[in-house]
Amino acid sequence: MKQHFSYMRRALQLAQRAKGRTWPNPMVGVVVVKSGRIIAEGWHKRAGGDHAEVDAFKKIGSKTKGATLYVTLEPCSHWGRTPPCTDAIIKAGIKRVVIGVLDPNPKIHGQSVKILRKAGIKVEVGFLQEELTRMNEIFNKYITKRMPFVVAKCAQTLDGKIATATGESKWITSIPTRNYAHRLRNEFDAIIVGINTVLQDDPRLNPIPKTKYLKKIIVDSSLQVPLKARLFQGTAPSNVIVATTAKAVNKKVKQLSKMGVQIWMAPAKGKHGHIDLKWLFKELAKHEIAHVLIEGGGCLIGRALKDGLVDRMMIYVAPKIIGDQDALSAIAGLNIRNIKKVLKLKNMTATQIGRDILLGGDLVYGNH
Repeated sequence: MKQHFSYMRRALQLAQRAKGRTWPNPMVGVVVVKSGRIIAEGWHKRAGGDHAEVDAFKKIGSKTKGATLYVTLEPCSHWGRTPPCTDAIIKAGIKRVVIGVLDPNPKIHGQSVKILRKAGIKVEVGFLQEELTRMNEIFNKYITKRMPFVVAKCAQTLDGKIATATGESKWITSIPTRNYAHRLRNEFDAIIVGINTVLQDDPRLNPIPKTKYLKKIIVDSSLQVPLKARLFQGTAPSNVIVATTAKAVNKKVKQLSKMGVQIWMAPAKGKHGHIDLKWLFKELAKHEIAHVLIEGGGCLIGRALKDGLVDRMMIYVAPKIIGDQDALSAIAGLNIRNIKKVLKLKNMTATQIGRDILLGGDLVYGNH
């Protein structure tokens, strides 16, 4: 039993090599063991490519006969972009399969186990379940709830401010922190910002270095985004989505559409006519956008938190104090009056980056 955990941990490490590059598939790692030693390793590298099982089998050919397969996630039993992995496992002559966690998709959950056992293969399930479930938390949420996994990020002073009362914000955090945040963008499918962030900061919203093209989503109920905004640089216009409402001027809609920008007409919500974020996030999921980063501003993050849409917070804290109640806060609009109703975080982490600290935590909604 002890060796099961050891081999599964190695499979987990292999799976994580493809972090941010497998969507819409999960991260999966595989270890093939025979006569007490590892004879092959594999992992799923990208959607459309070989699944982890096949990646490992191709490296050893017929030596798989009689071996044990350790796999982090229940093998697929259906045709998708590639053939079913259960077929490959049976054909390879594997005698035992050790599965970390079952597939969370209700339509698939446990089906592969039945198929493999029917073929005479011994199957064991349930190793490193907590770690493996967390590793694929983005996939798990998307496949079960058809909603993206949402991370909200802000950079603030010790007293929770992102800019002075005059709007000056460059720079609160240090260069190492900003470089870290730019690299981190590569792990997401899309970056979301509110129109005020675009108008005030004119960000490019590109990962540095760039290893993938991200979708850039602008929440802009009145369609104020400038035609020459820097966010249109370094990407195809079709990778930019501007979510707006019926308040948008038709001429501007036509101008942006002519550029190739995607314009999504969203329903308005509340007395101020803000975009319905729940509708927007559901729409993102329909377009296979499953991992999104909200980069600001404070009002947009506040609205997303109020609607219960944020899964995780990432707060970069600089050792600085502005000390002005009129300065801009990192999060605004929640307006909680009762201390018992404040939002809480769990699974907190703290990481030192240069002189700054990155605080991370998962949101707790309701009475949990």
